[in-house]
Amino acid sequence: MPPQPRILNLNLNPPHRGPYPAVVPPPTVNDEWGMINETFGLVKALDCPSSVAEREIKRAQAPLEAGCPAAVAERGRSSLIRSVSVPTLRFNMELKLFWRGRLACLLLGVGFPIAHQSIAGLAQESAAAKSANTAGSGLAAEPKTGVVENSVVKVFSTMRYPDVWKPWTKLAASQATGSGVVIEGKRILSNAHMVLHAGQVQVQANQAGDKISATVEAVAPGIDLAVLKLEDESFFETHPPLQRASTLPGIKDAVMAHGYPEGGMSLSTTKGIVSRIEFTEYNFPVSGLRIQIDAAINPGNSGGPAVAGDKMIGLAFSHLSGAQNIGYIIPCEEIELFLQDIADGIYDGKPAMFDELQTLENPALRAFLKLGKGVQGIVVHRPFSSDTAYPLREWDVITRIGDTPVDDQGMISLSANLRVRFTYLVQKTARQGKVPLTVVRAGKEVCVEVPVGPKLPRVIPPLDGTYPSYFVYGPLPFSSATREFVQGLTTGDAGSHWSPWLMERRNPLVTRWSEKPAIEGEQLVVVPSPFFPHKLAKGYSEPFTEVVKSVNGIAIKNLGNLVEVLRDAKEEFIVIAFASQGGETMAFPRAQMLAATEEILTDNGVRSQGSPDMLAIWNAKR
Repeated sequence: MPPQPRILNLNLNPPHRGPYPAVVPPPTVNDEWGMINETFGLVKALDCPSSVAEREIKRAQAPLEAGCPAAVAERGRSSLIRSVSVPTLRFNMELKLFWRGRLACLLLGVGFPIAHQSIAGLAQESAAAKSANTAGSGLAAEPKTGVVENSVVKVFSTMRYPDVWKPWTKLAASQATGSGVVIEGKRILSNAHMVLHAGQVQVQANQAGDKISATVEAVAPGIDLAVLKLEDESFFETHPPLQRASTLPGIKDAVMAHGYPEGGMSLSTTKGIVSRIEFTEYNFPVSGLRIQIDAAINPGNSGGPAVAGDKMIGLAFSHLSGAQNIGYIIPCEEIELFLQDIADGIYDGKPAMFDELQTLENPALRAFLKLGKGVQGIVVHRPFSSDTAYPLREWDVITRIGDTPVDDQGMISLSANLRVRFTYLVQKTARQGKVPLTVVRAGKEVCVEVPVGPKLPRVIPPLDGTYPSYFVYGPLPFSSATREFVQGLTTGDAGSHWSPWLMERRNPLVTRWSEKPAIEGEQLVVVPSPFFPHKLAKGYSEPFTEVVKSVNGIAIKNLGNLVEVLRDAKEEFIVIAFASQGGETMAFPRAQMLAATEEILTDNGVRSQGSPDMLAIWNAKR
């Protein structure tokens, strides 16, 4: 039996812990004036105005001129630095003091008396100078204290993931914590991976002790967004929604990431800048805009807002494993599309094109297609459909989407500093399930309307937040093949054993992995577990991972079709053929299979012969 499937957890990796600079003892200083000059340099590095720093350095020199011992002067120096750091850049101060390890112990010393009013004045002047610098920098100002914090919540989820090997049960309960943010309509926005398969969800406000029960109102696994409703809506009387930005941020704009990462209980805030904006894949096959930031995002930040000024620019959801300071947020534009989609109570999904494309950068390819120098676009390598009515053809060159030109890499310009894949505009230009394209075909320009949809049909589809369907017939369990089932077999430690074995036997789980249905509604049916123990299985090899080809000579289209064929069978024997090479064809006495099923279910602790959808088919005409 292969190991349990790996569950995709976008809730990131543990944060880096240390090592921190060692604390060294204070030096025995003979060159006191050199020490004072070094202090002057540090104070300037903390962004204090030079005039202010010079004034305070003179005050620090007074004890030495009066014959004060160097050790006492050193304590005064550290007191000065400690006082200066409070109203200035705290993050910079911490980094400088850690980097200069020898100052760490000096900060523990008791400073000699420095006029309190003088230090307070230094703090005010430093803060004013820093404020003036920020105002002229072009970066977004930090939000007012409490505006954001009051809208960010901690999310607690208890989840039971599907057991794809035993689809009649679920994996043991697991708990996770993340973040969320209050939005309009008395709702909370978070990540889908925080609440998928959750049996219990609770939220807790910042600095609050009580947890409030919540329910999942809508979820979109593809774009990783979810909306929660609270049982006690009086919560929103004191926790207003956080406003969202109506435009994308600029590259290098300042951003603050808020959330509840591991390592503490209270709200965490990290600071960074916007590094990159792209239109890229989220969870296959869904794509969307994604913003990269360098603010620290760690486990538990998922679902927390990223804020520029006093408005949210996106929702944290992931970071790049193995890299430093590369975190990702879902921009407000994607959030708005999601909220508009669920306004009718149903999530339909994002429209997308599923044609295979290739760039037009190679000169020989341009010559082969007989394209003029002024023609730019992306080449249709394989149209999504081979139907003659489908509007795209192989070797078509897509030059425009709507009125927007497409370049030879398939990119479009959104601004002077931002290019994204042209498929970004599908979600903006699609009307009634079609998107307008201009193509060059055999040297002529043609306008076409290409059908787009939210789902990519596959004979092995993803679960998309659902539990797998199943049906038990005698000692044989059957289930719909899913991407999660195959990935559990072919990745990780199990993959080194199962992948070669499945490929050698030409098992459709690998040979048809990326195929579209050959007929409408086709989905592979697999045996997800070994036989249940019973004498009816005597002498047969284990059919685990086998894909059902036919029952009594009838080709099986999907699991529902299999249940129909078994239900309506009148023959004495049930003959099951499998699709892999080198497998067996199994014959079972139909009457004995029916009689043994209930006993087998009871002996193995299986509560139901099938999932609700399959039982509805089984009982339809009985």
